Amino acid sequence: MKSALMLLFFSFCVSGASIAAEIPISESSTECLDCHSSIHPGIVEDWKNSRHSRITPGQGMAVEGLGRKISSDSVPESLQSVAVGCAECHTLRADAHADTFEHNGYEIHVVVSPDDCKTCHVKERQQYSKNIMAHAYGNLANNKLFQTLEQSILGATTYKNGKINKKPADEATRAEACYYCHGTRLELAGIETRETELAGELEFPLIKGWPNQGVGRINLDGSKGACTACHTRHAFSIETARMPQTCKECHEGPDVPAFKVYAASKHGNIFSAMKGAWNFKAVPWTIGKDFSTPTCAACHISLLVNTDEDVVVERTHKINDRLPWRIFGLIYAHPHPKEPDTSIIRNQQGQPLPTDLSGEFAATYLIDAKQRDSRRQRMQSVCLSCHDASWTRGHWQRFENTIKQTNASVLTATRIMQDIWKHVIANPADSLFNEAIERKWSDAWLFYANSIRFSSAMGGGGDYGVFADGRYQLTQTIMELHQHLALQKKRHGDVNK
Repeated sequence: MKSALMLLFFSFCVSGASIAAEIPISESSTECLDCHSSIHPGIVEDWKNSRHSRITPGQGMAVEGLGRKISSDSVPESLQSVAVGCAECHTLRADAHADTFEHNGYEIHVVVSPDDCKTCHVKERQQYSKNIMAHAYGNLANNKLFQTLEQSILGATTYKNGKINKKPADEATRAEACYYCHGTRLELAGIETRETELAGELEFPLIKGWPNQGVGRINLDGSKGACTACHTRHAFSIETARMPQTCKECHEGPDVPAFKVYAASKHGNIFSAMKGAWNFKAVPWTIGKDFSTPTCAACHISLLVNTDEDVVVERTHKINDRLPWRIFGLIYAHPHPKEPDTSIIRNQQGQPLPTDLSGEFAATYLIDAKQRDSRRQRMQSVCLSCHDASWTRGHWQRFENTIKQTNASVLTATRIMQDIWKHVIANPADSLFNEAIERKWSDAWLFYANSIRFSSAMGGGGDYGVFADGRYQLTQTIMELHQHLALQKKRHGDVNK
């Protein structure tokens, strides 16, 4: 075994990998690397350049103060003195994973879950489990109203006898559409035999819903989420997670236009120009020293300190810890839900929405004013590290005014839509989204009101709040809804006179 380890260390050094010779690699991971270095060199090179390959959990636990990255109080003794390699992740808790299979003498599972990662990162796992993202699959799949919207978008459309018909989308379409970001439900579908170049015939599990790295993926051990949505395999880099482009993967728009608004903002301008001089590896992250303007991670996740090493905000993987308002309109912006499982929310009409169609909040399920103020203060503490109190106060006053104004505009659009339903110009009985005029109404709150709010929150205004899917399009939509109502009433008469 020792000779194999020394040979492995030597080969890493010769190949240019800066892996420290004193970091031992377990015998099981060494066997994995012996084959996969040639079969999957991209994976292995990512791992060789990762922190996991360069420090043992024992060394990580010895770090004191804010620089400590391991949040667990203890790690199994067998893992403490070796690098976190292939086997240390893919053989953990074998009995808990439905996809565990025998592979070259080891019980391996394909999908590494957050419950595996919590071996070292228990606090992050606990926080993430309380995050709306962790429940993203169920929040979509278990909401009947959202399902009608999903089917109207993804369903196979046919035209026969003068009628358009919708069939449910197939699994492949759903997996690469809404559930690409929300996460799929992984299920063991059987075992298949493959012919491999090095080992001949081997058996592997067939996994329904795989591949997927969505934030709310339902894993084969029953856990929710995928750490790799942000900390991409197999480098699991903190630098990657801190880059706005990582968030862009699911927050490009037009429904959640966070990245494009950020990229066009003053913050995004500075990031684009200066990022080459920043230190994206530092923990904690020092404002003004390591970076000079926030990224998504700085505002929403990272442990930040000032140049006196005073903590500005604690690290959190419960993303809404610093968010008082949920500006993704459903159909109105509203306070954040109390619980991450939003499928339990019911408004006064019994619909699975956080507001009524009139804009009234389903307050029982949403955080109260005291909690909103606490979260507002946490977020403002980040702002105040670069801006004075008057700037920060003025920004937030405009932002919360924008929430009120966009909600008022959506209410106007909704009242017109309710009149359209009332006059049987459209039929809401089967779906609120399967007619063209209903799509026009949903554009108002799903795209345009959202764009205005994100522009206000992340940029303090700008073109995304006006002409780029902003107020111009929102007011135009209201006019088109009203014109449609008036024309149809004139053409067919007011059926409810």
